[in-house]
Amino acid sequence: MLKYLSVWFIMLLPLGVSAQQAFVTGTVFASTGDPLELATVSIKGTTAATQTNALGSFRLEVPANKEFILVVSYLGFRSQERTLLLAPDQTQSLGFKLDPDPKQLGTVNVRGKNNNDTREEVSVTKLDPRLTRNLPSAYGDFNKILVTLPGVSSNNELSSTYSVRGGNYDENLVYVNNIEIYRPFLITAAQQEGLSFVNPDLVQDIEFSSGGWQPKYGDKLSSVLSIKYKTPQKFAASVTGGLTGGSVHLESASKNKKVTYLLGVRHKNGQYMLQGLQIDGDYRPSFSDAQAYVTYDLSKNGSEAGTTTLGILASYAHNNFLVIPENRVTTFGTRQTPLRLYVAFDGQELMEYRTFQTGVNLNHRFSDSFSSEFILSGVQSREREFRDLEAGYRLSEVSVNSNNLGEDERTRGVGSQFDHSRNTLLARIATAESRNNWRVSQRSNIQFGVKAGLENIDDKMAEYGFVDSADFVTQTYLLNSDLNLNSMRYNAYAQHTYEIDSLKTITYGIRASYWGFNNEFTFTPRVQYSFITRHNPDLSFKAAVGLYYQPPFYRELRDFEGQLNEEIKAQRSVHAIIGSDYLFKAWGRDFKFTAEAYYKHITNVIPYDVDNVRLRYYAKNNAKAYATGMDLRVNGEFIEGAESWLSFGLMQTKENVTGDSTFVYATNGDITGKREVGYLRRPTDQLMNIGVFFQDHLPDNPTIRMYLNLVYGSGLPFGPPRQQEFRNAFNGKSYKRLDLGFSKVIVLESELVERNRFSLQSLWIGLEVLNLIDANNRVSYTYVQDVNGLTYAVPNFLTGRRLNLRFVATF
Repeated sequence: MLKYLSVWFIMLLPLGVSAQQAFVTGTVFASTGDPLELATVSIKGTTAATQTNALGSFRLEVPANKEFILVVSYLGFRSQERTLLLAPDQTQSLGFKLDPDPKQLGTVNVRGKNNNDTREEVSVTKLDPRLTRNLPSAYGDFNKILVTLPGVSSNNELSSTYSVRGGNYDENLVYVNNIEIYRPFLITAAQQEGLSFVNPDLVQDIEFSSGGWQPKYGDKLSSVLSIKYKTPQKFAASVTGGLTGGSVHLESASKNKKVTYLLGVRHKNGQYMLQGLQIDGDYRPSFSDAQAYVTYDLSKNGSEAGTTTLGILASYAHNNFLVIPENRVTTFGTRQTPLRLYVAFDGQELMEYRTFQTGVNLNHRFSDSFSSEFILSGVQSREREFRDLEAGYRLSEVSVNSNNLGEDERTRGVGSQFDHSRNTLLARIATAESRNNWRVSQRSNIQFGVKAGLENIDDKMAEYGFVDSADFVTQTYLLNSDLNLNSMRYNAYAQHTYEIDSLKTITYGIRASYWGFNNEFTFTPRVQYSFITRHNPDLSFKAAVGLYYQPPFYRELRDFEGQLNEEIKAQRSVHAIIGSDYLFKAWGRDFKFTAEAYYKHITNVIPYDVDNVRLRYYAKNNAKAYATGMDLRVNGEFIEGAESWLSFGLMQTKENVTGDSTFVYATNGDITGKREVGYLRRPTDQLMNIGVFFQDHLPDNPTIRMYLNLVYGSGLPFGPPRQQEFRNAFNGKSYKRLDLGFSKVIVLESELVERNRFSLQSLWIGLEVLNLIDANNRVSYTYVQDVNGLTYAVPNFLTGRRLNLRFVATF
């Protein structure tokens, strides 16, 4: 055999030596400026061809001293041809920009289909970042668009937090350019929250996974939000303003495109929105942040552009919330027995945190098939929570008689409550990570990486509270601790994506982690499979199953007494998901219908209670739980040129806490014993969620638009604090909110822009009606007692109807 191979080698060697060859390199972009991966570059009339990589770059060997036609093609775009004649060993660098072709398979000119086609991915949604700027919401928060997606819920318009498929706020991963983002630790109420990290002015791509994600993402139980910031090609700027704050952003690139930068500054003032709360007082909220993202092309002159790039992300946030409450009046109860609570306050509350996050991302492409990324990141957060607040209350019955309807009739109870805290926290986190991508072939792709992180947290807690109710003083809590946590975390992953054929794709891999605090090692296999049916290319099915661990972070370690549990282990969950995507046409336009069913079996659960947006963990692995449900979504251009969608979700999540029990009562009211509670509702158990994002415009004037944001969620469970027999025993009211916006876009002549780069390009003016139906949504409950010792849950309502004016000026 070796003899025959040697003969063939000797025969072919002269041919290879005498052949005259040249090379063509370049990049292929869409007309929007986005690189086109897997575009085909070929020599017309021959089999010689190659495909572009993730950056749109290619390199092709071509014949020398011979004229040929180079063809660049990509599905859904018009092909381009160029006639070339190269000398031996010459390398010609070219650039191509392809325009959409509406005649090809009907797939282009539909914004939602090319960008949002996730038929090969499980539980993944891709969003147009431009929509986040126009979405009507209290603060124009980026995360509010996520709440309109299936499986995602948030019952608080003042908060940027969200829960996914029965998980809590701490179970969500957030990445910006592959750098993990952290949220503050000490926040107790939504009005204290600052801006979410993601600045919508800087965003290029949004990818959200609600479950079953690949091993390359980290160790959490609920979701992954992966954001990619822009790489500018030219100068652009914008100024945004409104009654609740504003922002400024700049972006540009150097003449040779070697250096690009993004800069965004935001300020949020919640004073206008907080005037709608029940508590009257002096609110002084101030939330500001600044972000910068700079990229450097370190490639040597003459080499293919983009071989080595350096990205630097830096962010600084300063959030200050001071409130001096004065009084509160809340009427609640039933029509037959209405009650009214009067509260007078003395004192103030201060919440402040300063967070600095930075990351350095070095990306080197060794070849067209192999690239490596090295990431260094760091976080420092200084937080303090100071409170000295006394509240004296009076609980009265309200008359239902026509003679004195609505007047106080009889006092049921009086009392007071005092809360004191001097809590400070300093968190410092540093990580180093390597991510690698190896395209073995057109059908096979391998990704692998390692990560190490150092965590240092200093937490000083000094707080106490007592109530004086019915002439009986009771201390409700007392915490006095000085905690320090130093630990190392290590992670590694490897995954393989293989296209079995043009219709079937499988991704499988493993993830491993080790935490030095409790010396726990985890190993998590995961697999995804998807296929498009041969008889109907518009119908696809997908499935995923995998094991997911969430090693505890600081809050899960700390119990109600302020102590750290060193024996705690990672929570683990098995995700099983099946789903289907169906592409269809209606009114001559393209739509996509997505349906998924899921089941999560969770063990080593750390139970927790929710108070506003604060999670109080029990710091014990003493429960098991499950979450199961179904998510549906249809999206497309219901109105031509304006993408909209409707989401619907059904979900149930329950947990069984070891050792919990409740009293058993006899018919006469006597306690006869105790029994195990068994499975009970988790704090995030919400049977139904509906989310709608809808756009419309005048048929003859698309510059005048309407935006509708509708969210509905059925009631969440609740119960009085520190009474385990009534934990999550009651069902709260549903959350419903409708925000409506109207806008006008004024476009200036392009000649003006060409004269001066700072000339105004367009002006967007919007009027928003927030909480159009003026729903009395409840965020939490205050518990008071009457003279008979009965406890009442007094609802704390969110904001009412508000008008907001906004503008966006682009340059």
